[in-house]
Amino acid sequence: MFFHDPLFLVLTVVGGLLVFLPQMWVQRTYRAFATHSTAQGLTGAEVATQILRENGLHEVSVEVSHGLLSDHYDPSARAVRLSEDNYYGRSVAGAAVAAHEVGHAIQHARGFTPVVVRSAMFPAVNLGSQLGPLLFMASLFMGIGSELGFMTAALGVVLFSLSVLFHVVTLPVEIDASLRAIKILSDGRYLTTQELPGAKKVLTAAAMTYVAAALYSLMQLMYYIFTLLNSRRDD
Repeated sequence: MFFHDPLFLVLTVVGGLLVFLPQMWVQRTYRAFATHSTAQGLTGAEVATQILRENGLHEVSVEVSHGLLSDHYDPSARAVRLSEDNYYGRSVAGAAVAAHEVGHAIQHARGFTPVVVRSAMFPAVNLGSQLGPLLFMASLFMGIGSELGFMTAALGVVLFSLSVLFHVVTLPVEIDASLRAIKILSDGRYLTTQELPGAKKVLTAAAMTYVAAALYSLMQLMYYIFTLLNSRRDD
C-alpha cells in the first residue's frame, strides 16, 4: 500500500534525513564546545540561577535532568532542568544551553504569546499527532475512495494538522529563547567575546532540529492531503 507509493518512499527517505542530520549536527556541535571551559568558570547551574535571579524569577528552581541533552524547562513545576554535564560542567556549550532554557522560563513568566498559544494547543496536539496518522492509515484499509474511508482520512488530516501547527508555533518559541540567551551571554559576565561564537553555534544547531521537525511534519501533512484529494479524482 504505502510501500508501493514512490511519493511515500521519497517522503520516508527525506524525512529520515531531516531527523538524522540535524540531530547529528547538534550533537557534534555540542560535543565540540562541551570541552571548552569558560573563562568565568561558572557551572551551567550557576549561569541559570544567576540569570533567573536577575530577572526576578526567584520561584523557578534549577534541577538536574538525567540523560544526554535532556535539558528543558518545565512550566508546570516552574523548573529549569539541565543534563548532568551542563548542570555541573563549566563549558561554553553548558552556558549556552542553560541560558536558552532560562529564556523559556522568562517567556513563561512574561506571557510570550507563542508560548501561551502552544500551551493551549498541547492537549489537542497530543491527540492529533497520535490519532491522526492512525485514522489516515485505517482509511486506506477501508478504501479511501469510499465515503466512510474518505471521511475517516479527512478527520485524520484535520487532527494531524494540529500537530503541524504545533511544530510551526514552536519555532518562534525556540528562536526567541535562543535570541534571549545570546543577548544575555553577550554582556561579558558569562562568556567572553571569544567564547560567544561557540555558544551561537550550539544554539543555531539546536534550532535547526526544530526547523527540520516542522518541515518534516508539513511534508507529511501535504502527502496526506495529496493522497486524500487524489482518491476523489480516481473515483
